[in-house]
Amino acid sequence: MIFFYLFIFLVAQRIVELFIARRNERIMKAKGAMEFAPGHYKYIVILHTAFLISFAVEAYLNGFVPSPAFPYFLILFIVLQALRIWTIKSLGPFWNTKIIILPGSEVVKKGPFRYMRHPNYVIVALELFLIPLMFHAFITSILFTFLNALLIRFVRIPAEEAALSQQSDYSATFKETPRFFPSTDPNQS
Repeated sequence: MIFFYLFIFLVAQRIVELFIARRNERIMKAKGAMEFAPGHYKYIVILHTAFLISFAVEAYLNGFVPSPAFPYFLILFIVLQALRIWTIKSLGPFWNTKIIILPGSEVVKKGPFRYMRHPNYVIVALELFLIPLMFHAFITSILFTFLNALLIRFVRIPAEEAALSQQSDYSATFKETPRFFPSTDPNQS
């Protein structure tokens, strides 16, 4: 029963995020924002859909039995959700699942962005690794963590950073900010 509650939460969360992203896309495009590198987005959708299916199938094959470490994994999962909300709220209408950029705008460097350039990608990577472990879905955990790392590292981030650098003050603002591992100095520019 625990699996089903978690799975329903994950699906509902993804649907809500898509609604938020579409709303933000409309808001930003009305202000003159443009979408960059749209061709890769379908692979992100495929990866996340396949992840949910793989997780459900592997958990089923394992009898939906929670890991003995489930309580600890659940605490980490809740922390990740708080970080996700912090990230989305920090970006406000600039947050999106696509690469939507308002030319000439100042990039956001508040919230978790004071410490790293890509907190959302770190959160997603940790989720893809952690969530399957809650129900002994080791293959899903390893496979999708790896596939996500390839897609984010070699496709999404280069496209996003190139577009941000061309259309905003991204390069100057984040020159000293690490990509994935938080800086302990919030004044670092």
